[in-house]
Amino acid sequence: MKTMPLDQDSIDKLKLFIDVCKQQPDVLHFDELKFFRDYIVSLGATLPPRNENPTVTPTEEPSTTKPMASEPEVDPKETGDIDSDVESELEFDTTGCIEPDVINEETQIMGDSTKEVSVEEEDQADVKRIEAVQEGAAGNYDKAVELYTEAIKLNPQSALLFAKRGQAYLNMSKPNACIKDCTKALELNCDSAAAYKFRGRAYRLLGEWEKSAKDLRQAAKIDFDEQTDEWLKEVQPNALKIEQHNIKIERKKADKEEKVKREKLRAYREAHTKAATQPEATGDEEGLGGMPGMGGMGGMGNLYKLLQDPEILQAFQDPEVEAAFKDISTNPAKLASYQNNPKIKAVIEKLSSKLGSQGGAGGFPGFPGGMPNFGGFGGTTPSTGGMPEEDPLD
Repeated sequence: MKTMPLDQDSIDKLKLFIDVCKQQPDVLHFDELKFFRDYIVSLGATLPPRNENPTVTPTEEPSTTKPMASEPEVDPKETGDIDSDVESELEFDTTGCIEPDVINEETQIMGDSTKEVSVEEEDQADVKRIEAVQEGAAGNYDKAVELYTEAIKLNPQSALLFAKRGQAYLNMSKPNACIKDCTKALELNCDSAAAYKFRGRAYRLLGEWEKSAKDLRQAAKIDFDEQTDEWLKEVQPNALKIEQHNIKIERKKADKEEKVKREKLRAYREAHTKAATQPEATGDEEGLGGMPGMGGMGGMGNLYKLLQDPEILQAFQDPEVEAAFKDISTNPAKLASYQNNPKIKAVIEKLSSKLGSQGGAGGFPGFPGGMPNFGGFGGTTPSTGGMPEEDPLD
C-alpha cells in the first residue's frame, strides 16, 4: 500500500488554493503560477480566459469591512521594514462577530478529572445528558447547561458531555466558555468531531479566523456534515487572506535574511583580502614573516590567502566550525578536544592539505597529512598569530 506523500496541513492548503481558483479563476494567470498552469495544460485541461481588467485580486476582496484588532503581528525587530512592503493593515468582514464573554471559573464546573467513575454513575450521567438535550431543543439553554454540569460531576471522563455543554454555551453566545469545554473534550478524546466543530464556530464568533478554519477543517475530516461545511466556507475568505499575508511576510523575511547573509560573506572576503596584503607589504614586522610551521612562505599573508580559498570559506560559514576555530585560536590546547569531531577534523585536514601543497605544512600528530603549526594551532605563537581576533562575521 502506497504512503500518502503529503501531510494533512499541505492537503488543507491545497484545498484552500483550489477554492481560490474556483472563486477567482484569473489567479491562474499570475506569473508565479506558470509552473502549475503548464502542468494542468499538459493534462489536457483548458484554462479560463484571462480577465484583462480584474476587479478582484487574491489579496483584495470586496466587503463591508473594518480593521480587525487581532490581525497577525510580526516582531519589527525580526522583520525590519518588511511590513512597509506588504499590506500594513488587513481588513475583514466581521459580520456576526460578538464581544468575548468572561469565563466564570466558579460556575463552569469541570469535574474531578481523577475520579473513578462507576457504571451506575455513567448511567445516571447519561440520563442527565438526555434531559439536557431535550431542554436545549426547547431553547432552554440555561437549564441544559445545569443538567450537563450535573452529568459532568457524575462522569468527568466523558468527552461527549463537555462537547455538548460547549454547544449549549455556544447557543448562549458564550464563545469563550464553549472553547474551554471543547478543549477539555479534545483532551479526553482527540477525535471528537463535535468538539472541533463547536470550538471552530466559537472562534469564528470571536474573529479568530485561522483557528476557526483549522478546527472546522478537522471536524469535516473526522465526520463531515453540511453545517460544518457551511461554517467553514463562511470563514475561509478571511482565513485565506491572513494566510496569504503571512506567506508574503515570511517570503520578505527570508529574502532579507539572505541579503544579510550575502553582505556578511562579502565583508568577510574583503576583510581577508585586505589582511592578506598587509603582512606582505610590511615584510617581517612584528614577527609575521617567519611564523613557525609556515616554512617562510609569507607568514600570515600566506595563511590569509589560504582562507580566501572557496572551499575553506564555505567550511567557515558553518557556525560550529567558526566557533571551534575561534575557540582553538584563543587556547591552542583545546585542539585535542576537537579531534573526535568529524566536521572539525575534516576542515583541519583540508587546511593541512592545502598548506602542504604550498610547501608550508608543518606536522601535527593525530591528523592524516599533518597539521600545520600556523597561528594558534600549535608551537610558539606570536601575539598577532592564529586566526583574526575579531572575526568579520561576528
